[in-house]
Amino acid sequence: MLREELSPEMKKTNESEEWYHEMQAGRVIKSLERNNIPAIYIKTKEEAVEKALSLIPKGSKVGHGGSLTLKQIGIIDALRAGDFRFIDFTKPEINQEEREKLFKESLLADVFLMSTNALTLDGKLVNIDGNGNRVAALSYGPSKVIIVAGVNKIVVDYEAAIQRIKNYVTPIHAKRRDRPLPCAETGSCVDCRVELRSCNIVTIIEHQRRTDRITVIICGEELGI
Repeated sequence: MLREELSPEMKKTNESEEWYHEMQAGRVIKSLERNNIPAIYIKTKEEAVEKALSLIPKGSKVGHGGSLTLKQIGIIDALRAGDFRFIDFTKPEINQEEREKLFKESLLADVFLMSTNALTLDGKLVNIDGNGNRVAALSYGPSKVIIVAGVNKIVVDYEAAIQRIKNYVTPIHAKRRDRPLPCAETGSCVDCRVELRSCNIVTIIEHQRRTDRITVIICGEELGI
C-alpha cells in the first residue's frame, strides 16, 4: 500500500519544525564560531555522514566514542569498510582488557568521532561520562575531533544541558543497557554512589585554541538520545 500523502496542515507543521530547527542550529553555529569552533548545519543524516567522511584523510587512524548517534547514522559501518585504520572497540569478541587498550590507543588517533550530550545556544559542548575515555579524547590527544549531533541535542544553556543529561539521557541509556542504576528505576537522577555510575566526569568545552581541531556537524534530524 502506498503511503498516504501528508495533509496540508501536517506538511506545514513539518516545514515549520524544520525551519525552527534550522534557526536554532544557526544560533548555535554562530556561538560556536565565536568560540573558535567551526560548525556546519546539514539537513539529513546521510549528508552528515558524507560530510564527516570528507573531513577524514584516507589512511587515518580513526577512534570513536561510544555513541548511539554514530551507530544510527551508519558511519561506524562506513569506517569499518573504508580506507581507514579504524579502532573498533565495539566488536562483541573483544574483552574488557582489550577494550581498555583500544580506549587508550584512541587518545593518539589522527581523528576521533563522537556525538555530544548537549549543545548550548551560547556555543558550549557539555558532556558527562562514566569511564572518561570519550571526554578525554575530546579534550586532548587526537589531532582532529569530529562531532555529529542531532538538533535534539540543542539546549538553552549549561543548566539546561545538565538537566537534560541527568534526568533524560542517563536514565534512558541505563534502562537501554540494563544497568542496575537507580535512575533506571526512578526515571530521573539520583545522586548515586554505585560502581556502574554513569555521571562521573563532567566536561564543558567553551572555546578552543586551534581552529581546525574540533568541528561540529549539526544534523537537522533527531539523533541519539
